[in-house]
Amino acid sequence: MVPRYARPAMTAIWEPEARYRIWFEIEAHAAVKMGEMGTVPPSAGKALWDWWATNPRIDVAAIDAIEAVTKHDVIAFLDWVAQQVGPEARFMHQGMTSSDVLDTTLNVQLVKAADILLADLDALLAALERRAQEHKYTPTIGRSHGIHAEPVTFGLKLAQAYAEFERCRKRLVAAREDVATCAISGAVGTFANTDPAVEQYVADKLGLAVEPVSTQVIPRDRHAMFFAVLGVIASAIERLAIEVRHLQRTEVLEAEEYFSPGQKGSSAMPHKRNPVLTENLTGLARVVRSAVVPAMENVALWHERDISHSSVERFIGPDATITLDFALARLTGVIDKLLIYPARMQKNLDRMGGLVHSQRVLLALTQAGLSRDESYRLVQRNAMKVWESDGELSLLELLKADPEVSAALPAAVIGDKFNLDYHFKHVDTIFARVFG
Repeated sequence: MVPRYARPAMTAIWEPEARYRIWFEIEAHAAVKMGEMGTVPPSAGKALWDWWATNPRIDVAAIDAIEAVTKHDVIAFLDWVAQQVGPEARFMHQGMTSSDVLDTTLNVQLVKAADILLADLDALLAALERRAQEHKYTPTIGRSHGIHAEPVTFGLKLAQAYAEFERCRKRLVAAREDVATCAISGAVGTFANTDPAVEQYVADKLGLAVEPVSTQVIPRDRHAMFFAVLGVIASAIERLAIEVRHLQRTEVLEAEEYFSPGQKGSSAMPHKRNPVLTENLTGLARVVRSAVVPAMENVALWHERDISHSSVERFIGPDATITLDFALARLTGVIDKLLIYPARMQKNLDRMGGLVHSQRVLLALTQAGLSRDESYRLVQRNAMKVWESDGELSLLELLKADPEVSAALPAAVIGDKFNLDYHFKHVDTIFARVFG
């Protein structure tokens, strides 16, 4: 985790003290249920919760000192709690194994992280919808291969991004549900020394579902899917960030990141206004996606358990969620304050002498009785003249002057094919599909 790209609420989930607090709740809830079942004295769970009610400070340094000797993190924690609680603490962890605590805790953390990310997505979706509605009918050029294609509206560009992030949200909801499981099944997952009722009790208290078959660990296909979804969200972020970066290029300049008073773009060139936020988002997306392959490789563990996944998750759990949280918030800010230049969009639309209307003329010629190949040839030969003139010539005027074209289409019909509004007649339909 790099503090520069971290926000407090998400970072707090992964702090050692936060992790130890979840460990304690798992152990204490399990002790209470075992006390109800007669596995341990009821006083054990009470002693644990009575101590917890004093809101004790978790001494991370002291636990680390014990672990330096025991070389085992869960044992170190249990030893430290026992020092605080007294003799009743000996009944903690009855019939349980470390993975019961570690895996359930990780899933609690991922659920909490998902809740923050879902709120982040909601904020981004709200910003995208607001700006899309604002520019619903703002004409701009659609590009394929980076080359002028046909007119679209800037609102449609943002509506597409909205639909993509809405899909991302649905995927994250499903991934959150998938990873929200609890395992208190003991060594190799057989419940030999604990009872499934304990697992159910702890799961209910933590707002989780029980893991149907946990071997000794919760199966990592759940986590692989979770991090894969984070990777898809990161890719959606990068796609929109790249669009902004391209639109901010000097020769395009249809939109740009907000440039605040006092901001400087270059240490050498005072005129620079660079797309630094969206470039940063492109890099952060790569970091989030870097967690996906390790998460998938964690699925293949030996037999009922090994810990080859453990070190990986200590990195990717915090890093991927913290980075994605920051990236979503940054992208929301970019969209919210994005500077949009409709006049420049219109200028770019007009730049190539009407080439963007070539398909309508092609279709009109076919409807007038010419073959598609012949229609294509007639329009293309005029379009290439405009292209080679760098937009100085007018496609409309060249087509009107072309005897073969004018023989098939009256000048008024040709002129009608250059109506910009024609391209936007279904914008309402698309917006209704996207926004309801």
